[in-house]
Amino acid sequence: MVCKKIVIGESTEYPLNGMLTLPDACSAPVPAVVMVHGSGPSNMDEKVMRLTPFKDLAQGLAAHGVASLRYDKRTFAHARKMKTALATVREETIEDALLAVALLKKDPQIDPDRIYLLGHSMGAMLAPRIDAEGGDVCGMILLAGTPYRLEDIVLRQLRQAGGKNPILNGIVSLEYRIFAKKFSGLYEMSDEEAKKKKFAGNLSLYYFKEMGQKTAADYLLESEKPVLILQGGRDFQVLASDDFQAFQTLLAAREHTEFKLYPNLNHVFVDAISDDILRAKAEYSVERHIGDEVIGDIAAFILNPDD
Repeated sequence: MVCKKIVIGESTEYPLNGMLTLPDACSAPVPAVVMVHGSGPSNMDEKVMRLTPFKDLAQGLAAHGVASLRYDKRTFAHARKMKTALATVREETIEDALLAVALLKKDPQIDPDRIYLLGHSMGAMLAPRIDAEGGDVCGMILLAGTPYRLEDIVLRQLRQAGGKNPILNGIVSLEYRIFAKKFSGLYEMSDEEAKKKKFAGNLSLYYFKEMGQKTAADYLLESEKPVLILQGGRDFQVLASDDFQAFQTLLAAREHTEFKLYPNLNHVFVDAISDDILRAKAEYSVERHIGDEVIGDIAAFILNPDD
């Protein structure tokens, strides 16, 4: 395995440190993946407390002969500037993913006809859009994605957080009603109206409106490119019984579509400790690593596309 430091968007306003991980002794151009983060600021390893899923995947895929490109997310590397500049997922995620794909296509060590997008969580929601808006990759790997809109997931996670504690449930129920009211009529609002209405922090309702115009499933149904959809059975952020099954239903007639469910894995595709969203801190504070099964399935999808 060879690791090379690179910069995504070196001549832009938002240069990002990244890592190109290559298999040992590349005698010919190799296939590669560009990794797309989930929600929130994140470094190139997509570090979540003691877990580093993108680093695990990069190292594991290199052992199978697949290169990868990962990089710091714009909201991580330029946090202060992005507090005022963030408008949509295009500025937050899509622009940099497109630059990363373009960089790989020019690298003589990479086969430009075998570049894939690998998106995790919200990155999985956006990967089909990134491809459609100029990525033009060979295929997509979606880890813990959803065919629903982001606001639907926000509201569902609030309901989950209520739990059985009556005091906590009362607080969460109030917050749920506030957010549900904010989202009400979102797609009937003009863009200017949505931009003026705040959701939380520096996010306006336009962030949700712009992203929700088309879902991941909508984009996939307009594409014939191969897609691999992976889901952890004990993921409490994206649900196997809801999101994964919805993907299977919506894409049932779509060709070149594979589904993989790992019953004992969580949102980051390591062995789960808890099934409770309120125990997220405990879930991600114990070091574990993505196993051979997940990495092997991704590598097989890339290396044996006709199987």
